[in-house]
Amino acid sequence: MIRITLCLLIVLISLLASSPLVADEIQAGVARVDLTPPAEMKATLGGYGERMSQAAHGVHDRVFAKALVLSAGEKRFALVTADILGFPPPVKHAVVDRLADDGWTAEQMMLLPSHSHTSIEMMQINPNNQLRIPQLGLYSQVVYEHTVNVLVRVIEQAAEHLEPVSLGTGQVDLQGWNANRRRRGGPTDNELTVTKIDKRNGDPLAVLVNWTAHPTFMSAEDMLFSGGWPGHLQRTLEAVLGDGVTAMYYNGAEGDQRPLARPDSGSSHWERAERYGRELGLVAADVARGIETAVDVPFSYHLHRFELPPRVAHPQFMQTGGAEYGLDGERMKQLLSTLVPASTTSGTLRLGDLAIVGIPGELAAKLGMDVKKETAQILGVRFPTIGGLANQWVSYILPSEEYKRGGYEASASFYGASLGETIVEQSLLGVRQLAAIEAHER
Repeated sequence: MIRITLCLLIVLISLLASSPLVADEIQAGVARVDLTPPAEMKATLGGYGERMSQAAHGVHDRVFAKALVLSAGEKRFALVTADILGFPPPVKHAVVDRLADDGWTAEQMMLLPSHSHTSIEMMQINPNNQLRIPQLGLYSQVVYEHTVNVLVRVIEQAAEHLEPVSLGTGQVDLQGWNANRRRRGGPTDNELTVTKIDKRNGDPLAVLVNWTAHPTFMSAEDMLFSGGWPGHLQRTLEAVLGDGVTAMYYNGAEGDQRPLARPDSGSSHWERAERYGRELGLVAADVARGIETAVDVPFSYHLHRFELPPRVAHPQFMQTGGAEYGLDGERMKQLLSTLVPASTTSGTLRLGDLAIVGIPGELAAKLGMDVKKETAQILGVRFPTIGGLANQWVSYILPSEEYKRGGYEASASFYGASLGETIVEQSLLGVRQLAAIEAHER
């Protein structure tokens, strides 16, 4: 009898050691702050060198920064989405510095831009940009301060009112909504992933949407501020679900992915973007309605820092990206030494069956799908996603064979043919480190 009892005790201890402990109650808060610069700032639109740093002509639809702050026990994390082209490295550093007195660290936040090509120019908010090249973008201290202040404010506001929540994620496979812009019939990521965060009374608090495609219906001639199709997606989702829900969009491994216009959406760039975003928002709303949320779900995060390969210009740069952005050999050297970081980070957020792997640039879809597949196995999640352009933009990130093939994306990749392999390897190392942290906390 004693021997049987001892065996049962050993089995019980083993099960406890291999199973997660009861999680602390997750609380969450959301906020949104208007990111649209006032007209007197003469902010420029990013994405196209042909605009020559002209000030935007007005506002088609306003752009926003939104924050979801999550808290459980001693853990706290801020997920920030923004209708903007991207963030240069100094922006997150400044946000962390200004929130340090409130106990925030770099590991506790992830900034995810939509990559809108009709929002603030990335090089206009990079204090390291002193090249004075109109095609590249001219630095503006006032626009930089505006952007950083909005990001700080939205995190502060989201953290002010936390309440208990339940969470869940769902997914649908969408064919015919995006295409590989480098290769006809090339790899595409067709997974639309939706995460719902509900208040305990069942009302929706926030909905996260991940879809992989460039917001590029608008061209260099379109000079009004807009969130593009991601902005329309978010507004549609908020209107359809109602109850004051905050919709937050984050892009995926969109380095070689373009959106496919919906049938009969007209020739107007604005109409195509609106039609695409609205219809995608309706699909996301259907997914959200079918999601069952739960209270006791895993919540963890980790930020992995690593060195990048040596910085080098692509042999074709002067014929493609260099021509668009007004760079010669000497200016290219200055760009590599001052605007292209030597090291970067990849952060991972685990939220129930969702994992967001933050990639600091424009990853090709094939590499993104590789990261997602491995992440699912390492963390045991059903819904791995890529958080594209997370925290900072380093460059396009391609498989070595695509880098050698050349083209625009390759010419705007600043670390040679091994960059794709490095990013995949290091981001997955960060995922494994998170898995080890979770195992230690059990």
